[in-house]
Amino acid sequence: MATKRDYYEVLSVERNANDQEIRRAYRRLAMEYHPDRNKSPEAVTVFKEAAEAYEVLSDAEKRQRYDRFGHAGLNGSTMHDFSGMGVDDIFSIFGDLFGDAFGGRRRGRGSVERGVDIQTVIEVSLEEVATGVEKTLRFERNDLCESCEGSGAQSGSTPRACETCGGYGQVERQASAGFFVTRTIVDCPACNGRGRRIDDPCRKCRGSGHQRRERVLTVKVPPGIHDGQRLRHQSEGEPSQQGRVRGDLYCVVRVKPHAFLERDGDHLICQFPIGFSLAALGGNVEVPTLEGRAPLLIPPGTQHGDVFRLKEKGLPNLRGGRRGEEIVQVLIEVPKRLTGEQQELLRKFAATENHDVLPHTKSFFERVKEYFTGADADKDDDE
Repeated sequence: MATKRDYYEVLSVERNANDQEIRRAYRRLAMEYHPDRNKSPEAVTVFKEAAEAYEVLSDAEKRQRYDRFGHAGLNGSTMHDFSGMGVDDIFSIFGDLFGDAFGGRRRGRGSVERGVDIQTVIEVSLEEVATGVEKTLRFERNDLCESCEGSGAQSGSTPRACETCGGYGQVERQASAGFFVTRTIVDCPACNGRGRRIDDPCRKCRGSGHQRRERVLTVKVPPGIHDGQRLRHQSEGEPSQQGRVRGDLYCVVRVKPHAFLERDGDHLICQFPIGFSLAALGGNVEVPTLEGRAPLLIPPGTQHGDVFRLKEKGLPNLRGGRRGEEIVQVLIEVPKRLTGEQQELLRKFAATENHDVLPHTKSFFERVKEYFTGADADKDDDE
């Protein structure tokens, strides 16, 4: 059994390459080694190898498993068997990357029309981002009719090839402009591009071959995923008119806001209020984390805005798995209302304050005094 090459090596990208770089690298290889352009003996092999690498590295979940465990980590994953596919079949799966580079999505004999991609949204909490989670997803999609199995013909009858286009689904249209004649390929008007005619349409789907059906799917959300990222589930979209190749399902991940924590990359930020007496004297507090409360020592003399770090209390990196930190920023709150006893205690404390040990306060009042009374005021006070 031949050893598979590293997927990053296949696409000639770095291991930290982003989605756009991976997409661009695959498109370049696919265009270079497509057999329509490259007649070398190894072109088909390289073309299929690049498609397999792109399928894994363009999928967040598969890429994470591959980064951690290599090819063995993909065992059990839903993947296309590109080795047994024709080039046109492979090209149609990722056809949205190439536009009309090879004539668009050809629908003649021997070609495959790809189905429609669909998109849905999955909501997860920060706690679920930290551990990864499986979500049961329910959604509706156009699917093959159960009664006619997508043929569009009533049971007991079969569609026939369209006489106008000969079953190709497309016809050539000519137009004259002076000395020039232009030829364009358009969908066959007789069969609407399907390449077949139905004499006895299916009663259930009225000849469309499709019906709206609910789909239940288990979606694995990998640890460390970010808000707005998409998970692609291949062949979970809607089927094409021919019903041979489905589109893909894209699940957009939305991370719900947390009551106390805010995300910053792989780190979490917690703004934690304390009283000024605790800030001055120091003490122990408990701060919220994703795993519950965690102890934190507030040292004496803590200032407003001081930052403390809790190691490995953040989120795991999507690719490396290493956890970030939780950054606790202390906010000193000044009470708006005081009891009589509290006011009396603060007045006694204020009376004991020594401006000599408060350089910032001393400097400020000295500047104010000099501004209003002049430099001679200090001399008068000394006398």
